[in-house]
Amino acid sequence: MLTKAEQTTQFIIEKVAPLFNQKGYAATSMSDITRVTGLTKGAIYGNFENKEAIAIAAFDKSVNDLLKRIGKHQEQSPSPLQKLYLIADFYKTYYDYSKHTGGCPILNIGVNSVQQNSKLIERVQYIINKTQNNIVKLVNWGIEAGEINPKVDAIQFAKQTYTHIQGAVFMSHTMNDHSYLLEAANNLEQTITKELKI
Repeated sequence: MLTKAEQTTQFIIEKVAPLFNQKGYAATSMSDITRVTGLTKGAIYGNFENKEAIAIAAFDKSVNDLLKRIGKHQEQSPSPLQKLYLIADFYKTYYDYSKHTGGCPILNIGVNSVQQNSKLIERVQYIINKTQNNIVKLVNWGIEAGEINPKVDAIQFAKQTYTHIQGAVFMSHTMNDHSYLLEAANNLEQTITKELKI
């Protein structure tokens, strides 16, 4: 069971995660944070060292929620090849999900923090590398299982996949048009079928 302090910390993170995602690190003020939480600055600083610590915790929560959703979606199949197809399938509905959370946290916080906060951008880079590495592991697992062409360059495929998806996320939100993500997901499925599947 969580202590009262842990409950307060969790409450703050849940309230400010959408705020940081929507407004960015620099534009989110302590006044914004006190407003959405209903807590005093003293109560907030009693749980976090500074605004940067709050932003990192908020980003971690947003990303963990996203990664759990993707992981849950991939549980539909034990096959590494099918899990790759399920990544594409997940992003077909990602636009609607991410609109409710203020956009994609990886894209929003990544772009926003490049020039503003080194610790925050390091956290975004860590998540991007982790996500790409998970795709690499799936491809290598698929090769070992005899489902994926052994000539496939797993690292190159992972980078291309992630770049294509994030580009489509940016375009969908910028143009307010989910078709960019649908097309990217369909293209990913075609790539898997033509270049990876044995």
